Amino acid sequence: MDERIITGPDCLAEGAAWLAAREPAFGRALALTGPLPLRLRPGGFAALLDAIVSQQVSVASANAIWARLAEAGLTEEARVAAAGEEALRACGLSRPKVRYALALSRAGLDYAALGRLPADEAIGRLVALPGIGRWTAEIYAMFSLGRADVFAAGDLALQEATRHLFDLPARPGEPALRTMAEAWSPWRAVAARALWAYYRHVKSREGTR
Repeated sequence: MDERIITGPDCLAEGAAWLAAREPAFGRALALTGPLPLRLRPGGFAALLDAIVSQQVSVASANAIWARLAEAGLTEEARVAAAGEEALRACGLSRPKVRYALALSRAGLDYAALGRLPADEAIGRLVALPGIGRWTAEIYAMFSLGRADVFAAGDLALQEATRHLFDLPARPGEPALRTMAEAWSPWRAVAARALWAYYRHVKSREGTR
């Protein structure tokens, strides 16, 4: 597999410099944001389970549910696979999320092998699982696998940041943004970090959260 892996700040700095040289808009954004956050985190079952827990709920609700799962010892693959539906429901998971959590725990994913696959293939294996959509799979590839050339084009904050930065008349949808991001390869994951950082700057400037 000949794909760049982000391992530390030097990788981000290299990618940011490449983007700024290729696209002046990124130069303007990076001048406002400063160094980009690394945002890498451990992969594996718990990372994907956490993503399922966080779907369509507030951060506070997701944190509360995760705390209950951790207290019950239900953040490990084998423990979740052996748990009954009611045990997971008691921690606050909805019925669909119980189904997704059990399916993930019983899928037999080789997480180490997943990390060695080309990004597109790894994402494809993840989206084949119940409850794992493309956004979740791409976020996992970016931050748990460290892939430098993955871009979560379905992310609303990335779409809105792109609208602001490139002075577009409307927020680009996922297909349009995915096409636009092709020009930022092989550093699309760094472009995403820059756009997220720029989004925070814009929203702070506008006085919103």
